[in-house]
Amino acid sequence: MAYLVGVVVAVVVLLASIALHEVGHMVPAKRFGVRVSHYFVGFGPTLWSRTRGETEYGLKAIPLGGFVRLVGMYPPAASVGDPPARTWVGRLAQDAREASAEEIRPGEDGRAFYRLSTPKKLVVMLGGPVMNLLIAFVLMAIVMLGFGIPTATTTLDTVSQCVIPAGDDPTRTCTDADEPAPGAAAGLLPGDEVVRYGDTDIDSWDQLTDLIRASGGEATPIVVDRDGQEVDLTVTPVVAERPVYDEDGAAVLDDDGQVVTEPAGFLGVTAAEEREPTPVLEVPQVVAERTWATMSVVVTLPARIVDLVQTTFGGEERGTDSIVGIVGVGRFAGEIASMQGDGIDWSLKLAGLLEMLASLNLALFVFNLIPLPPLDGGHVAAALWEGGRRQVARLRGLPRPGPFDTAKLVPLAYGVFVVLGAMGLLLVYADLVNPVTIA
Repeated sequence: MAYLVGVVVAVVVLLASIALHEVGHMVPAKRFGVRVSHYFVGFGPTLWSRTRGETEYGLKAIPLGGFVRLVGMYPPAASVGDPPARTWVGRLAQDAREASAEEIRPGEDGRAFYRLSTPKKLVVMLGGPVMNLLIAFVLMAIVMLGFGIPTATTTLDTVSQCVIPAGDDPTRTCTDADEPAPGAAAGLLPGDEVVRYGDTDIDSWDQLTDLIRASGGEATPIVVDRDGQEVDLTVTPVVAERPVYDEDGAAVLDDDGQVVTEPAGFLGVTAAEEREPTPVLEVPQVVAERTWATMSVVVTLPARIVDLVQTTFGGEERGTDSIVGIVGVGRFAGEIASMQGDGIDWSLKLAGLLEMLASLNLALFVFNLIPLPPLDGGHVAAALWEGGRRQVARLRGLPRPGPFDTAKLVPLAYGVFVVLGAMGLLLVYADLVNPVTIA
């Protein structure tokens, strides 16, 4: 039941995100006088619709997107010099111009989208992605301010029985060949709160790990609070090859993608985590960092698609960093909602769902900015090109050029649509036959 609830929550928030994305386009378009004839969430057959004013609002059967129809998206042939349609590409562009012109009512040519200035076009086309960014910001603010984010404490969560080499699976079982871990040998137990290490009072887990890494091979007194009483112990961290971490806490990789290691003190303990509310000023920073990380994923999308094909049809297990589609998102939502274990309650599950949905909206924000039609970024690029041409003409004292013939991009838009459709089907198939799990 919990699994189903998680999936339903994800679907509802996803549909709301799509609806608000289209609102981000529709509201400024109407504000600038453009007639918006249709506002729909979903594709395919219409399930429900109602006309209010000059706009038909409705829901369609396939909830994988949405659209608003802005009248006059393409300039008519007369405005772009009546280009000939000698090839199938030209005919596609011509058909798009004619269909766009038919939507313009007599006497309303001034309300066509192509008539807008470049800044207004940018506002309209960026309105959708920016709405997704705002949704992500709000969801992350709810998580960070209301539920808090996982923070390492000075209380021990686990105490390893052996030293596992840096390149091995850290969850594997200890063997007789493994060196005993110094933390367990010294008598440390899960639940101990570290109060002092050497001569230093401990205030944070980062402070403690720095001290441990620097004291390899040295016998060091450690004081822990165990059930309300201070216990004095002595530990001697072993010197072992441990991963090097950057400022964000991520392992540093070399040119071959291998984890960089260095000799450092190792005790064999991990920290217990608790969720702590964060200052409101940290929300923009976290959103910015995650947006940048999402951009990095989108930039490497072709390579990730190749990896997905290889793992899906080659029988390999997908990594946890693999891209996922709508089925994968639903699976993640179900797994988060059905998590069980000590310390896992409804608030932790809800925070996890909201954080995942915030990441999804960041992905929608970044993906829609790719400068290819029919994505919003393609329309943004066309508007910038049109505005750039006019500015160059103005600076050179030339006549103001007419609107850019965006209908020429229709064949490219069809090609991109086919590629995106194929990618979507691949993701659905991969998420069904070789899913990524987080449980």
